[in-house]
Amino acid sequence: MRLQDEPDIPLQINIVPMIDVVFAILTFFIMSTLFLTRSEGLPVNLPKAATAKQQQIPSKITITIDEKGEVSLNRKPIAVENLTQQVRSIVGTNPDTLVIINADQTVQHGKVVTVMDRVRQVQGVKLAIATQKP
Repeated sequence: MRLQDEPDIPLQINIVPMIDVVFAILTFFIMSTLFLTRSEGLPVNLPKAATAKQQQIPSKITITIDEKGEVSLNRKPIAVENLTQQVRSIVGTNPDTLVIINADQTVQHGKVVTVMDRVRQVQGVKLAIATQKP
């Protein structure tokens, strides 16, 4: 029941809380997309090469050699002696697999050659060395 002397108050929609929610959602999406960049290997200082090209291969295996000379296969530490067997088991029957070597620029050349030799013992894999543009 309404009293006759009450004035009719026009309905209003307060959009301030809605704007706060929209900005919170927008902030969430912006922050989450910053973390969507997928780093294939462990962080190392890659050597620079002016002729570096981006490879687009769907199946990748990343081998990282850090500044201490420690080897990692897909971000998991591994002994160089087990590298051939592990790469062979990951590759399986997929001939389009690309093995990318991320070696720190301070790593000795002999260590990189040893890793490359172990990878080349697996039939059908393609080998690439990661660099960055100067």
